[in-house]
Amino acid sequence: MSKPVPVTFHDTDLEEIATAKGRVAVVVTPDGRMDAGARRANRLTKGALKRMIEAGVMEDAKPGDVISLSWPTGMAAEALDIVCLPRTAKPDLLRKAGSALGKLKDHKSFLVLAGQVRRPEELALGLSLRAYDFTARKTAGDKDAGEVRMMVADSDAAEAAYGPAAAVAEGVFLTRDLVNEPANHLTTTEFATRIEGLRDLGVEVEILEEARLRELGMGALLAVGHGSESPSKVAVMHWRGGTKDAAPLALVGKGVVFDTGGISLKPAAGMEDMTMDMGGAGVVTGVMHALARRKAAANVVGLVGLVENMPSERATRPGDVITSMKGETVEVINTDAEGRLVLADVMWYAQEVCKPAALVDLATLTGAIIIGLGHEKAGVFSNDDKFCGTFLKAAEAEGEGAWRMPLGEAYDEMLKSRIADMKNVGGRPAGSITAAQFLARFVKRDMPWIHLDIAGVASVKSDTAHAPKGATGWGVMALNRLVSEQFETS
Repeated sequence: MSKPVPVTFHDTDLEEIATAKGRVAVVVTPDGRMDAGARRANRLTKGALKRMIEAGVMEDAKPGDVISLSWPTGMAAEALDIVCLPRTAKPDLLRKAGSALGKLKDHKSFLVLAGQVRRPEELALGLSLRAYDFTARKTAGDKDAGEVRMMVADSDAAEAAYGPAAAVAEGVFLTRDLVNEPANHLTTTEFATRIEGLRDLGVEVEILEEARLRELGMGALLAVGHGSESPSKVAVMHWRGGTKDAAPLALVGKGVVFDTGGISLKPAAGMEDMTMDMGGAGVVTGVMHALARRKAAANVVGLVGLVENMPSERATRPGDVITSMKGETVEVINTDAEGRLVLADVMWYAQEVCKPAALVDLATLTGAIIIGLGHEKAGVFSNDDKFCGTFLKAAEAEGEGAWRMPLGEAYDEMLKSRIADMKNVGGRPAGSITAAQFLARFVKRDMPWIHLDIAGVASVKSDTAHAPKGATGWGVMALNRLVSEQFETS
C-alpha cells in the first residue's frame, strides 16, 4: 500500500532554518505580516521576503496559496515556500495550504515552520493527502516518500491530534491504490487477499466464495459474474470497537473489478476507465482500515461484492430473469446496469445476517449522476432525513462534495416488468434516481439507509483540492467522521 509522507512534530528551533535541506516553508498573512519563522528566513535572505511583500506579491495571493523562491540566498534549502495564511485559518483553509505544499512532492524533505498555526495537524493532513502518487506499476517502483518536519508551538498536542488524521490518510491512500490498480492486477481474488490483510489491524474478515453465495441464494450478484473466469466473492469485514452487543453500522460497496458492460457491451472509447468500477468497495475497505488503525470505539461491518462483468458464452443475457437473495425476481434489460444487482444481494445479506443499526451503500453506479452533478459532488439518496442530514454535514466538514437527490413512488412505476417482479433499469430519464429506487426495494422497513452514487467523484481526469488526477479516495473521510460523531461510544 502507498504510504502517506511521514510527518513529525517538533518544538520550534529557528536556527534550523539556515541549515535545513530540501524545502523550507514559512507562514505570511495575506496582509504581509510575517510570523517568527518567516522573520528568521527574511533575515537569512537579507530581506528578500520583505522586498517581495513590499512589491505587492502577497496582494495577488489567495489564502492557502504558496509562493516559492528557488535557491534562497543565505539558506541551504533548495526552495523557500511562503504559505499565505491568516492567523485564524479554519481547518479547510489549512488543508488547502497543506495541499499546495504537497504538490511540491518531488523534494524528499520539508521543514515547515508552523509555530503560529492553531491546528497544524490539518496543515499536515492536507500535505499528506496531496503528496500521493501511484507508482506501483512503474518499473522504477515506489519513490521515497521523504519526510516532513513540522515545527509547532506544542509538539505533543500536535502529535496526538495528528494520529487519528494519519490513520484516515492511510485509509484514503488504500482506497486510491485499489481504484488506480489495473484489472489484470486487481482481480476479485487479489482484492479479497488485500482485504484479508486487514486482519493484521484487528479486523475480522470472512470471504464468501461462490459455493456459499449459491447456498445463500445470491442469484443477482452471481448473474453479474457468470461471464468471467474470475470467481465472484463477498468479503465481510467486522470492526468491533464499540459496546459488545451494539448493532453495527453497515457499509456496503460495489466491487466490479472491471466492467465491460457484459453482453450489453460498452463503447470501446473510455472503457479503460472501468478499472474504477470497484470504487465503492475501495472506499469501504479504506474506511475499515482507517477505523481499525485509529482504534475507533464503534461497531462497523463492511461488506463488498467482488465480481467481474465480462461477455462470454456463459454471460447473463438481456431478457434473462434472475432471482435475488431476497427472493424477488429481476428481468435483466441491460447487463451494463450490473452494480445494482451486486448491491441488492449484499445489502440484503447485511441486513439479514449482520442486523445493522443503519446502512450505507456506495457505488460508481450511473453515468446519469455525472450528467446531473458533474465531478464535484456525489449523489446522495436516503429514506431517513436525520441520518442523511448527519452524513451531509460530515461530508461538508471534510470538504467532500455531496448533494441530496430525490426518491419517490412515481419512479417505481418505471421499474415495472411484464414477466418479473421488477426490471433492472427504468430507461434514460432519471437514471440515477431509478437506480436508487431499485436499491430501495432491498432495504427493510425502518432501516435508516443512504445510497451514495460516486460515479463522478471516485476517479477524475484532473487534480482536485487534495488529490492528483486519478483516484480521489472520496468518502473515506466523510464516513470516518460519520462514525466518529454518530456511532462511537466514547
